[in-house]
Amino acid sequence: MLSSSSSLTVEQPSRSGSSGINVVSSDVLRSNIITRLDGASLAALSCTCSNLNSFCSDESLWMQQCSTTWPSTLDTRVKSIISMFPAGHRSFFSDAFPFLEHDGVINLSPSVDMTELISAVDIFYKDEVIFSRVHVTETVSGWFLCSPMRVDLVEPKELISTRVSLINQWEDDTWKSDLEENLSLSWILIDPTCKRAADVSTRKPVSVQRHWLTGEVHVKFSTILVVGNEKRSEQVEFTVTVVLAAFNRKEEETAVMQIREVSLVSEDKDGRNLGGKGSLVILAAAMGRKRRFRAGGKEKYLEFMERKTAKAEMKWRQEKETAMETAACWIAVLLLGFLLCFYLFIHKNMVAIMKKLIK
Repeated sequence: MLSSSSSLTVEQPSRSGSSGINVVSSDVLRSNIITRLDGASLAALSCTCSNLNSFCSDESLWMQQCSTTWPSTLDTRVKSIISMFPAGHRSFFSDAFPFLEHDGVINLSPSVDMTELISAVDIFYKDEVIFSRVHVTETVSGWFLCSPMRVDLVEPKELISTRVSLINQWEDDTWKSDLEENLSLSWILIDPTCKRAADVSTRKPVSVQRHWLTGEVHVKFSTILVVGNEKRSEQVEFTVTVVLAAFNRKEEETAVMQIREVSLVSEDKDGRNLGGKGSLVILAAAMGRKRRFRAGGKEKYLEFMERKTAKAEMKWRQEKETAMETAACWIAVLLLGFLLCFYLFIHKNMVAIMKKLIK
């Protein structure tokens, strides 16, 4: 077999006729092929044979994949936690890259051992990061467990400038399609106790709306989960909301978008906020199950909203019918009361007249 000392030389097939990836030198694989793959391709390549699996198991490769996909993983504390995962950054990538959504029903456990929840959030516009932040939420206090779950990454008076510019786009709604196509978000929740992680975002927006009064743009990312058991189950929604405010300098036509809010909440199908304890139980159960690399995303969200709207309308109709029945009962009571009073009044006068006639 012919070989060369150069790392860019490909080995020639042997006389026995063997060919394929095995004839490529290990230096070429490491420096010119494997390092150019994305995370999903790298994971697929590692499943082909034992030799490639050993090449693809390099921790530095997966650290680079994680930092490229999610810049927030460069945070010192996040890197320290990821290093304690069973296979380091490779385990973290296999947890965080697939969608959190499942096909079946998620069975819930009565309790969960999670002392804190770490959020690693990255927002991209045209594949360039415009927001990256790590937030730690304690999960053991009574305030968190009993209050509705809500994680805010931006302070109330904080405004974060971005490189997103809108030029005269408010009239024809091209800003909406631009954000739907070019804006993406990942919100990775990390459980440092059980060494697990999950992305609760749909990557692409499921809803982009402009507030009619303030003019702010509300961008939503949503993950729908089905929890319960085979006999009884219900849908819950984890929603990430990004609020963008348009800022014009003097009389320029270009409006620069500023981030005013980045928040995560959990709700049931009736729109009621879930408490911290219930949300943790759901997240812990979802993290412990296999993920899907493809999900319905916006289609699943629209289906969920249709069911939610239909149920709200049904509830409104039932409440309306109940209110009408109640009003009818009160009218009947008042009418009977009036007739009774009228009868007593007539009866009293008739008795008085009869007494006078008898005398």
